[in-house]
Amino acid sequence: MAVVLVVDDAQFMRLRLNKLLTEAGYEVVEAANGAEALEKYAQRPADVVLMDITMPQMDGLTALKELRQRFPDAKVVMCSALGQQSAVLEAIKSGAKDFIVKPFQPDRVLQAVAKLVN
Repeated sequence: MAVVLVVDDAQFMRLRLNKLLTEAGYEVVEAANGAEALEKYAQRPADVVLMDITMPQMDGLTALKELRQRFPDAKVVMCSALGQQSAVLEAIKSGAKDFIVKPFQPDRVLQAVAKLVN
């Protein structure tokens, strides 16, 4: 069973993604910020990381860069309400494999995860 690390400071978003991914047959691990995500990934590397950009303590772009530096094979999909071109470009340049804009469509999330797990 593929493991997905869901990183978002909003608990309702983590719950929503957890429910969606669990029902689709994935195992879900949650983190509330980038620093916690790095810790959890180091303990147990996930097959895919779904990471929000705007979070306290350590934002998603910083966490993405750190994660990719420490774990070059990490597959990260950025999720954010910021549909800004600059954030998308920076995330892709920093090693994100995909980018999902919130509010997300469940099918789009499942498609992004499935593409990276296979």
